[in-house]
Amino acid sequence: MATNPSFQLFSSSNDTPNLSLGFLDSSEPPLSPPPPSIEVLSSEVSSAVKCTVEPVNLDGLALLKGRVSTKEVFGLPNSDLVPGIYEGGLKLWEGSLDLVKALRTEVQNGHLSFEGKKVLELGCGHGLPGIFACLEGAAAVHFQDFNAEVLRCLTIPNVNVNLSEKCQPDPVAETRFFAGDWGEIHQLLPHACESEMNLNSSSEHGQATGYDVILTAETIYSISAQRNLYGLIKKCMSHPHGVVYVAGKKHYFGVGGGTRQFLSMLEKDGVMAASLVTEVADGSSNVREEIFRYRFFYFFSLFGIWIGKIISAKISAKTTARQRTNMNLWNIESMKF
Repeated sequence: MATNPSFQLFSSSNDTPNLSLGFLDSSEPPLSPPPPSIEVLSSEVSSAVKCTVEPVNLDGLALLKGRVSTKEVFGLPNSDLVPGIYEGGLKLWEGSLDLVKALRTEVQNGHLSFEGKKVLELGCGHGLPGIFACLEGAAAVHFQDFNAEVLRCLTIPNVNVNLSEKCQPDPVAETRFFAGDWGEIHQLLPHACESEMNLNSSSEHGQATGYDVILTAETIYSISAQRNLYGLIKKCMSHPHGVVYVAGKKHYFGVGGGTRQFLSMLEKDGVMAASLVTEVADGSSNVREEIFRYRFFYFFSLFGIWIGKIISAKISAKTTARQRTNMNLWNIESMKF
């Protein structure tokens, strides 16, 4: 595996990949093809890498965080990120902790409930936001990261130790783990759609599709990755009541990403509404993190449902007409005898 020990996150604008973004201008070198998307079973915990656990206190909420060596897993000492090879999943980023705190406040204020919901955490790393959703009664929580090694060496052990530590009497959420690039992973995710907009919001069997809650933190640092992330969100988000929580810095200097760049992209697309949940200061006058809540515009969701019903009605009418035609042909054939 190629390594780049001198790489530091957000160090240079030349260190990020090049994808044509249309309304987002960037000049970035191309990357090698991403690894194939796979589901990593919870039994596939790596026994070759030592994962130590230490407590983390989030305003009174006690969770556990795993720690593994980046050098031991990837052979990349002193590296936060190597684009296309390692996307920083072994580091516990500030935004992940801030997102858990914000989610807890949202639940306490009655703005959010995980009870019985299908939840997806994108770029999960330690998986603390997803773990919080499990503890709050989610029916299913699916964790995604770019690297399968991150899931095997860190995410799965961290999820297991946190859920077992709580010793809940009730059944815990269904947890599944998926590795792959945002441009392809929707093909594996159980509740994702092939197209970006699932207008009918239901499968052919009448089951609601999409994830009720999508969580992601510190994943919008790269402009080139934002389009794939946004496209994946639209493929995965339930209509019309799904919600996405995104935590990130206003600006990631050197690579051009950030919450405001992401917000600008969504505003130009025009199908989602954004609400600022909280700002997190770092002790200076600068805002360290911002956490936004995104939902589909209400009128857009209603339009999608209306179109979906029309399509379903037309399909039903065609099916009925075809059945009648087949019945008439059968009658004609019967009369011949």
